[in-house]
Amino acid sequence: MLRKMKLVWLRRTSQIIFLLAFFDLLLRTEFRGSVRLVGEATRVAYPLQLFFDLDPLIALTNLISTHALYRGLWMCLLVLVPTLLLGRFFCGWVCPMGTLNHFFSSLPSESKRGKRGIESNRYKRWQTLKYYILIGVLFASVTGSALVGWFDPFSLLVRSLGLSGLPAFDYAVKALLHSMESSQFSILQVIAEFLHGLLESTVLSYTAPHYRQAFILAAILIVILALNFRITRLWCRLLCPLGALLGVASRWSLLGLKKDTVACNQCKRCMLHCQGGDDPVPGAQWRKAECHLCLNCISSCPHQSLKFGLVGLQPAAVSQPDLNRRHALAGIAGGLAIVPLLRSPSGFDVEIHPWLIRPPGAAEEKEFLNRCIRCGECMKICPTNTLQPAWSEAGIEGLWTPVLAPRIGFCEPKCVLCSRVCPTGAIAEIGLQDKAWNIEGVAKKNRIRLGTAFIDRSRCLPWTAAEQCGICEKSCPESIHAIGMVQVDTVDSQGVAKTIKQPHIDPSLCVGCGACEYACPLRERPAVYITSSGESRSPDNHIVVNGRDISTGE
Repeated sequence: MLRKMKLVWLRRTSQIIFLLAFFDLLLRTEFRGSVRLVGEATRVAYPLQLFFDLDPLIALTNLISTHALYRGLWMCLLVLVPTLLLGRFFCGWVCPMGTLNHFFSSLPSESKRGKRGIESNRYKRWQTLKYYILIGVLFASVTGSALVGWFDPFSLLVRSLGLSGLPAFDYAVKALLHSMESSQFSILQVIAEFLHGLLESTVLSYTAPHYRQAFILAAILIVILALNFRITRLWCRLLCPLGALLGVASRWSLLGLKKDTVACNQCKRCMLHCQGGDDPVPGAQWRKAECHLCLNCISSCPHQSLKFGLVGLQPAAVSQPDLNRRHALAGIAGGLAIVPLLRSPSGFDVEIHPWLIRPPGAAEEKEFLNRCIRCGECMKICPTNTLQPAWSEAGIEGLWTPVLAPRIGFCEPKCVLCSRVCPTGAIAEIGLQDKAWNIEGVAKKNRIRLGTAFIDRSRCLPWTAAEQCGICEKSCPESIHAIGMVQVDTVDSQGVAKTIKQPHIDPSLCVGCGACEYACPLRERPAVYITSSGESRSPDNHIVVNGRDISTGE
């Protein structure tokens, strides 16, 4: 029994280590904590996308949709191969999402006491839903869309915590420290200064990031975790497609659960803390694909009637998911049909949303949606907070993919960090020489262009109110200098003659960085704004007049 408890504590230690590693990388996925300066370029100092590289589901969908594996996704073999030998160890020993669900499941709950707890941990037919979700997202990848990002546990966790949880924590801690520093009690001021210095170098953000739909993203994770008070690890049992994939792979594992029906007295203690709902109790069929190898069943058994080992399977064990053929066909049909259905209402091939401005290095839109898993890594690391989760700009299919929001921030000319952390190649890895915004003498056509700035003369102060401004011109990067000021004689509303300078934009020079829109003093609706027109990733979205492409001046 002592040896069994040691195994359980070893599993708990493993869970804690990987959970802390996940949070550490998440905290470092920020401008301050994640990069180092090499010359004039920035370099990512940590393997920030490590958990995505280890994810077999992301690797498989990326392989299906692009016919190649991007960068470090081959590392998923470090998870897949042991799963083929041992079973779903990743879910019970490594997965941070599984660990969080495991923790909340272990908290006291009236819904899972006594017989109700035992019954809730019995295998249920509805647990097969995750396999149909897996089938759906795999066949959606066949048609060219990475919808797996909606369900992948790492994408969900980074998206919810990185874009909602951590900013909320950051805001609350800074507000508390500010309140203590403003206190009349010197002891509180000293404590606040100490904590501020300590936390600033560890968990507090370099800036004060905020993200659209933060409440929705947080609510999704809160609901998932709260459901554990009703049913143990409901996300893992019902919805997780990664768990489903590992369950399928575990069919050939050499590790099995041996049940001694003679020694068992049917106390059913093994069912009290079962994490997978795999029926470890003797007399029932053990569901191999559902077992998380948490080892709670063998540590709870007072009669030592259960044990794991290289013993093969008993006749009563089920080695593969119990799927309904019609439901599987429905999953295939749904996966194949969902992408055309999502794209057709928005006129994907003919309509281009003006505010759909993608990060530098982003692939052409169809290829981008082919790859982007909505993980939020690029948004979290953006130093100016300009990358935000999309809502309606890219249609339903593009929900939570990254878009540029110039009202919140602008694309820094010397930054390419978003391309360094993208795990799937939706944003190709680029250098400053590829972006070419701060390099003199680069041909206009060779610069990465996100869009083009336009001036609304009905709102621009020099144009409509005869008031000198010029903030947009000053904010335009010197190496680009797409905004020029033209001196004109005009008359204000009082009939007073004035000589002022009015801004003009050269579309062939503008790269759509958004600095001018960000700086415009008209906060509710700026007089200068960026659209996706002229973006370099899409030749069909260039500004062509009389056969001349004024986006590049050629």
